[in-house]
Amino acid sequence: MGIINITPDSFFAESRVSDIASVLQQAEKMLNEGVTFLDLGAYSSRPGATDISVIEEMERLLPAVEAIAKELPEAIISVDTFRASVAEAAIKAGAHIVNDISGGSLDADMFATMARLQVPYILMHMKGTPQNMVQQAKYDDVFAEVYDYFVKKVYALKQLGLHDIILDPGFGFAKTAEQGYELMSRMQEFERLQLPVLAGISRKRMIYGLLGSTAKEALNGTTALNAIALTKGANILRVHDVKEAVDAIKIWEACNCG
Repeated sequence: MGIINITPDSFFAESRVSDIASVLQQAEKMLNEGVTFLDLGAYSSRPGATDISVIEEMERLLPAVEAIAKELPEAIISVDTFRASVAEAAIKAGAHIVNDISGGSLDADMFATMARLQVPYILMHMKGTPQNMVQQAKYDDVFAEVYDYFVKKVYALKQLGLHDIILDPGFGFAKTAEQGYELMSRMQEFERLQLPVLAGISRKRMIYGLLGSTAKEALNGTTALNAIALTKGANILRVHDVKEAVDAIKIWEACNCG
């Protein structure tokens, strides 16, 4: 899953695009490099990010979805939003998947909207909001809490009739680096839920903070951790750098590491 941020403030500057021509150029590059999904976001969810209105999010996101759907019809488009109205508008504009960082916690209408739309839903774990989640990184047992969260949320979605669900443990969202690595070490245990698992670790602080570098310098660490995520049961890698992730998957598959 390739990340395209239609934002001025996402944490990795090289992932940002500001106009439709740049969106299409980035999308086509990722498709040529072997991406399976494109994940378009118009609301920065980095820690402490500025909150924006629904209207502003739609004005950034919908033209990009429409352009990709028209010019690159082979693309599978995911939209990164926690707002039900934005999700519905994006699906109507040509998107196929909704990626919700809040797992329905920030919009009470999201689960019912997803059940009505019947499109795949990425259910992520987060506590709080992007503006205050750093202060929420407190757990007795981070894996147990995330697992219990998934059990309850998946049950609620299935009760509404939605079964096409992808789990995202939410690395870096209300979690310290140490908690992130603890989650990674036990990620294979999510297989008991019998749903696909997405790992979104690309260029995050848990990597570059450990290595004493920056997000810009974190590609090598990202590739290493992506390979580990695959061995731990990840079915989807959400990345800024598609070619490198595809290379890692090919090598992992060649050695029958799964």
